[in-house]
Amino acid sequence: MTVSLPLADLPLQTQVEALYSHHHGWLWRWLQRRLGDGHRAADLAHDVFVRLLAREELLAIQEPRAFLTTVAQRVLANHWRRQQLEQAYLEALTLVPAELAPSPEERALLLEALAEIDRLLDGLPLAVKRAFLMTRLDGLNHDEVAQALGLSVTTVKRYVLKAALQCYFPDALPAGR
Repeated sequence: MTVSLPLADLPLQTQVEALYSHHHGWLWRWLQRRLGDGHRAADLAHDVFVRLLAREELLAIQEPRAFLTTVAQRVLANHWRRQQLEQAYLEALTLVPAELAPSPEERALLLEALAEIDRLLDGLPLAVKRAFLMTRLDGLNHDEVAQALGLSVTTVKRYVLKAALQCYFPDALPAGR
């Protein structure tokens, strides 16, 4: 049963505290069913409420569980994307000779950097991300990327610039623009 609270008139922290006290258990169960892992579900439920606390404006919520589900789906998508990114990185490391492989500390730093790049590029169209990553990670030039993606060189340059601006100035540009 959903408890309807008059949240809009409360300060943000009080709103989040009320959502937490009324819906945290439900949200944890929702995440646990999707993940099959209670510890990871607890971490992601925590992340949902941290995101809410990081907001600058007050919440105007008509349906608290629908709202929390939407936020949780985004957190879950980010979690799965990060897992895929980590798996791809670890698979790529198997191709590196042992003497050239990064140390565990370097691996952790690289994974964090990849996750941050992924977060910064979130919201950009897939073609923009691919063009940027092909130039920055794969070392391809604009002509090679244009040929691989079936785009003009001018479009590739525009895409790479858009993604670079998103990475270097994430607060200056709206995501996806």
